[in-house]
This record gives sequence, structure tokens and C-alpha cells, in this order.
Amino acid sequence: MRRFGRVVILGEHVRRGCTFAAVTAVLYWPCCVPCGAGETIMKLTRYTNYALRSLQLAALKAPALVRVEDMVQIHGLSRPHVVKIVHELGKAGYLQTQRGRGGGFRLGRPAHEIVVADVVRLTEGPMEVVECFNPDKNTCPLMGVCKLSRKIQEATRAFMAVLEEVTIADIASNRGDLLARIAPLDPRPESAT
Repeated sequence: MRRFGRVVILGEHVRRGCTFAAVTAVLYWPCCVPCGAGETIMKLTRYTNYALRSLQLAALKAPALVRVEDMVQIHGLSRPHVVKIVHELGKAGYLQTQRGRGGGFRLGRPAHEIVVADVVRLTEGPMEVVECFNPDKNTCPLMGVCKLSRKIQEATRAFMAVLEEVTIADIASNRGDLLARIAPLDPRPESAT
């Protein structure tokens, strides 16, 4: 775990009893989603989380292809959800895809060139943590004079600044540990990927 002011990068994410390391950035701030500990958390969507995990898995298995079924099995996702993620990452050039029998996906560029913040911007769109971030949807009478809004914007910038420093290579750097965690779930030996 690394702290950058109020931003914390957690190195592991636990899901259904299976730990698979991924970048999970959590911003502690008095806004957003309640976490029960008196603080609240800015969270990335599940879609973004698994987009990053798709890229991480592709980095781990490089240069071999990763099958969509690998993501389905390892993370317990639906096939259509994974296909949608892979398609979007492919259109953006982060993944190369290969159709048909024996098809799958691999990184579309070197892992050290794929910045996590860029992927988050692609999959999340504008980071509108509160309604006043979007002037078209804002109904708040305090717009323009609200100090809370400014602080939330500052926190969002800090959140993204940390993710600007993290690449897919970084989140796949403990390759051996990561592959050991998913090996029981991967039905094929690594040499067959």
C-alpha cells in the first residue's frame, strides 16, 4: 500500500476468496460513496476495474494470446461483459484482438507505455464525482462560490495524478506471484497460451 496525501494505492484486491493483484486506487475524502469507517471512497466502476485486469492479464501472458474465456473463468465475469471490455480496449489500441478458433487478445503496445490514468479516462469518461462538475446537469445554487466543489475537484485531480504514475507494467511486475494465484483457475498450462 502506498499513500499520496489522501490517495491510497492498494496493491491487492480480494474478490470471492481469490486474491489477484491489481491497481485499486482509493481516495479517502468526505464525499462520494460511504465506506462505513467514517470516511468515504471515490471508486472506479467494475467495468474499469476489469478493463485494467484484462490489460494486466495480457501483460502477464505476453506475447501469448489471452482467451476471453480466461477472463471469464479467472474473474467470474460474463462473457458478453468481457467481450465489451476487450472490444473497447481494442478500438483504443490498448489490445490487439484475433477472432476465430484459437483467437483472443494481447497487448496492443508495450505494457510500460499504457498508463492506468489513460485507461481510466477511456472507460470512466469525465470524472463527475458530484453533479456540479457538469454544468449541463448542475442544479446547485452554490455553483461558482462553493469551496467544497473546489476541494472535490482538487481531490479528483490528485486521484488521477497518482494513476498517471502507474503503468500496466507496474501492475504486472510481480508476475510470478500473480500467475501463481491464477494458475489453479487457468485450465491450460502457460506454454499452451
